[in-house]
Amino acid sequence: MPTQIVNDNNFPSLLKSGIVFVDWWAPWCGPCRIFGPIFERVADHNPEVVFAKVNAEDHPDLAVSFGIRAIPTLMIFRDGILVFAQAGAVPEEVLQALADRVKDLDMEQVRAKLAAHAKMKN
Repeated sequence: MPTQIVNDNNFPSLLKSGIVFVDWWAPWCGPCRIFGPIFERVADHNPEVVFAKVNAEDHPDLAVSFGIRAIPTLMIFRDGILVFAQAGAVPEEVLQALADRVKDLDMEQVRAKLAAHAKMKN
C-alpha cells in the first residue's frame, strides 16, 4: 500500500483503528530524505498497515500537538493508542521488526496497563 499524505483534516480519523505508522518529516531534512525510501519499502511489504507521512513544516500546529521536536520522528499507533515513538531515522530491518511486533501486540493487555497507569496517577 502506498503511503498516505496526512494533513490537519484527515489525521485524527486515520488513527482511530488498525496499525498506523507515521513519519514526521520535512523536505529540507537530510535524514528524512534517507529514511523516506526505507519507509516506502517497508510500507510495500505490509499492505495491512497504514503508512502515513506528515510534512511537519506544512503542518506545524499538528506537529506541536504531537510534541514533535526533531525530524524525522516515527510514531506508531494501534487502535488509536500510541505504542512507539522515536526521533531519528530507523534502519529498514528495525522498521520491519517494529511492524511485526506491533502486529503481535495483545491490545487487551496494553489497554489494561494503560488503565492501571491512569489509576496510579489519580
